[in-house]
Parts: sequence; C-alpha cells; structure tokens
Amino acid sequence: MAGDWIGRSIAVSSLTSLLTVLVCIVIAWIALQQLKFDRLVKEPHSFAARLLQVLLAVALGYEVSRFFSDYIGWSSGLKGFF
Repeated sequence: MAGDWIGRSIAVSSLTSLLTVLVCIVIAWIALQQLKFDRLVKEPHSFAARLLQVLLAVALGYEVSRFFSDYIGWSSGLKGFF
C-alpha cells in the first residue's frame, strides 16, 4: 500500500515537472518570436537560424521552469520555519 502511494506520488510529480517544462518552452518560443533574428544571423530563414531559435527556446524554457520548481520547493520548505 505505501509503496503504491509513493509510486503514484513520484509519477504525479514527474508529470507535473514535464508539463511545466513544456509550457515554459512554448512560452519562451513565443517570446523569442518577438526578436529580430535578421539582425543577429546572416540568413534568418535558414535551417541553422531556426535550430538556434529552438535551442534558445528549450534552454530558456528549461531554466524558467527550473526557477519556478526551485521557488515552489523553497517556499514549501519555509512552512516549517514559521
């Protein structure tokens, strides 16, 4: 019984983390669309330029998601402090 509860808790936590990362990547992609990549790269519509946008969106989205995850963890750890 207890092992089943722990397994479900880990699964829910993993699913929540995965969805949070994906949502943050999408938000980062939308935000990066506002940048003028034609000023940053030689050929803005090339495969390499699009790949750069995707990699930037993944990196930025992951870091934002990690920030929120850490913040929630830290704030929930403060419950015992007060």
